[in-house]
Amino acid sequence: MATQTLVGASYLLRGLSLIHRPGLRLYAYIPLAINTLLFATLIWLGAAQFGTLIDSLLPQWLDWLRWLLWPLFAITMAVVAFFIFSMITNLVAAPFNGMLAEAVERQLTGQEIHQSGTWKTLLQEALPAIWMELNKIGYFALRAIPLLILFFIPGLNIVAPFLWFAFSAWMLTLEYMDYPMGNHGVTFPEQRQRLQQHRLLGLGFGGATMLANSIPLVNFLVMPSAVAGATVLWVTQLKPNSPEQERSSTTQNVSGQPEDVTAASSHESRAEIR
Repeated sequence: MATQTLVGASYLLRGLSLIHRPGLRLYAYIPLAINTLLFATLIWLGAAQFGTLIDSLLPQWLDWLRWLLWPLFAITMAVVAFFIFSMITNLVAAPFNGMLAEAVERQLTGQEIHQSGTWKTLLQEALPAIWMELNKIGYFALRAIPLLILFFIPGLNIVAPFLWFAFSAWMLTLEYMDYPMGNHGVTFPEQRQRLQQHRLLGLGFGGATMLANSIPLVNFLVMPSAVAGATVLWVTQLKPNSPEQERSSTTQNVSGQPEDVTAASSHESRAEIR
C-alpha cells in the first residue's frame, strides 16, 4: 500500500526532470515566464497601492486600530491575490498543457498522437469537451459539499481535514491525468474507471502535487511537472499496451507465450526515462 503511494508520488519528480529536456522546455518555460511576469506585476501593484487601499477602507474613527487591522487586511489581500493568481496561471497554461503532454508522450514512446486539427474536428469535439467539463464540475460539487459540511459537525470535524486532503489529491490526479488521456479521446468516466484500478498510485501522485503546490516559488514548476508526470504515469501504467498492462496480462496468461514477455520488455525500454 505505502509502496504504491510512494511510486505515485515519484511521478511528479519524474515529470520535473522531464520538463527541462530539449523539445519540452518550450511548453513549460513560456507559461512559466508569463506567470512569473504576472506575479511580479501583481506584487508590485499590491505593494504600491496597499497603503492607499487601507486608507480608503479604514474609517477615520478606527485609525487608532490601524496597527491591528493592517496585518489582517494584508493577510486577506494575500489570500485573495493567491487565488486570483492561481486562476490566471491555469488560464495561461491551459493551452500549453495538452501540447506538453503530447510532446512528453512522443519522447517516451517515439510515436505520434494522430489528431486532426481541422475546424470541422474542433467543432465536432467542442460539445463533448464542454459536457466533460460539466461532468467534472458536477463530480467535484457532489463530493465537495458533503465534505465541507463535515467541518461543522462536532466529532466528525476531526476527520474532515484528512478526508478533504485525500479528496483534493484525487481531484488533482483527475485534473492532470485529463491532459494525456484526453489526447487519446478517453472520456471523464473512463478516466475515473481506469484510475480507480490504480487508486493508490493516483492518491500518491495527487498528494505530492498538492504538497508541492503549497511551497512558495516551487509551485511555479508544479503545473508543468504534474502534466509531464501524469503523462509518464499514463504511458507506463494506464495506457493500453503499456509495460504494466502487458506485464499483468502476461502474468495472468497461463500459456505464458515468450513473445508476450519480449513485447512487454520492448515497450518498457522504449518508455524508460533516463
